Amino acid sequence: MSDEHTETGTGWPQPAGPTRPQGPAGEPDPRPDAPDPDEVSPLVPGGSPRAEPERNAKADDDAATVDLSRAVEEVAAPAVGAGSGRRVSTAALMIAALLALLGFTLVVQLRTTSTDPTVAATRQEDLVRILYDLDAREVRLRQDIAALEESQRQLRSGEQGRRVALEEASRRADELGILAGTLPARGPGLSVRFVAGGGEPISASRVLDAVQELRGAGAEAMQISGGGGVAVRVVASTYFLNGDNGALVVDGRRLTGPFTITVIGDPATMRTALNIPGGVVASVAGDGGNVIVEDREVAEVSALHAPISLEHARPVS
Repeated sequence: MSDEHTETGTGWPQPAGPTRPQGPAGEPDPRPDAPDPDEVSPLVPGGSPRAEPERNAKADDDAATVDLSRAVEEVAAPAVGAGSGRRVSTAALMIAALLALLGFTLVVQLRTTSTDPTVAATRQEDLVRILYDLDAREVRLRQDIAALEESQRQLRSGEQGRRVALEEASRRADELGILAGTLPARGPGLSVRFVAGGGEPISASRVLDAVQELRGAGAEAMQISGGGGVAVRVVASTYFLNGDNGALVVDGRRLTGPFTITVIGDPATMRTALNIPGGVVASVAGDGGNVIVEDREVAEVSALHAPISLEHARPVS
């Protein structure tokens, strides 16, 4: 054995110079003044120490780079071979751009399919009322279409065409007379009575709301009467004003409470229209009053409206 080596006690040579005595393999230095092995910085070639955390950080960076490269290689096609870092970076940028475009497309789609702000701001009671009115109007229009198609078929049937034409004209004249208020009418319907309460009278706006709700529910004829027995036929041109001492002025005639509307139409449909949330019954109850709705198997609408003399309108030939 040369002078450059000393015996370590294990049979292996050790470089000459200051050495640290060690115990058996795996055990720390038994000397009391021996330095902590963890605090001794390893030496690199050239004798310059380098901290262990730096080597660990570099190792972590290398591992993260390898993992990213592997993930990109699995997604990108064709596969990128080892050592082509520039191609890997290009594929990663392309994937990131595609993901950003997909996210932007989803955001635009969600904003496009969002609900109408006008409908979203509408009250639930108003939506129910609009839907109900549309359904009732659709039913009436379908019935009118069916009746007109049947009349057309009969008018084209040959020998009975003239007689059918006269009957159709008479029927239409009766319907128009009822709608215009120049003919009395009877049929199934409702009696709607308004009773004031809490010291607040029934306003003209509440009665007008009831008339509009009934018309939307298919009312065919109606009249309003006061406590004194005076009745006024309600037609398209009828107006309502607040009078003194809780009275109403209807088409220029003064009516005192309680007020009763007699209407002809489908009782179930009209009752539902009056009792919808936020409707006439709920509004009058909120004012402290009460609305009494009763079915009538035969409702009498006997008040008549004077015919209006047309000054400007002429039929189209």
